[in-house]
Amino acid sequence: MSSGPVRVAIVNDYDIVVAGTAAVLEPFADRVQVVELDSRMPVVSDVDVVLYDSFGQVQGDSIDVKDLVRHGDGKVLVFSWNTDEELVTRAMKAGAAGYLHKGVSAEELVAAIEAVHRGEQVLPVGQDADTFGRWPGDEHGLSARESEVLALICQGLSNQDIAERAFLGINTVKTYIRTAYRKIGAGSRTQAVLWGMQHGFEPDRRRVVVDD
Repeated sequence: MSSGPVRVAIVNDYDIVVAGTAAVLEPFADRVQVVELDSRMPVVSDVDVVLYDSFGQVQGDSIDVKDLVRHGDGKVLVFSWNTDEELVTRAMKAGAAGYLHKGVSAEELVAAIEAVHRGEQVLPVGQDADTFGRWPGDEHGLSARESEVLALICQGLSNQDIAERAFLGINTVKTYIRTAYRKIGAGSRTQAVLWGMQHGFEPDRRRVVVDD
């Protein structure tokens, strides 16, 4: 186990998501050092913990844990709004060292990162609320779940694909689509995709290594 702050890489396809989480962790630099931020790029730094944000990403046992840590022996902590028991179990069986709900506070996230680094198993706590970080569309009044569904639409997924990816019921997906469309003024899937591409819903591809 390394001495000093826990070295962390934050991984998600969207710059705004990884940057938002990094900003929340910044006041805790004496305990957690964010050394890499990756949007659709593999982690290249030797880190202690990879914080995998599930927004718009594969989940459960579809997470390729080995690929996330292929450049070192870091542990993967999944950070998600989806904390269905089966989904959590599948992610842990796939090799994740911990799974945390986004309803936690910044202090709780830091404590969870430290616990995972110590070799402890971390399981979800917190309330189902949009309380942490940022996501595409938040400044336009979209909830985290509405934004995630819209992001998956912009990735070309069907409603059924979205239900499977986000681990939601098909009727729940349709409800999020309706409310998101109403908020952005879209009357069709094509209009929603066009709006999304103009407002940050196209996945980014960028790596930021904070130190060497």
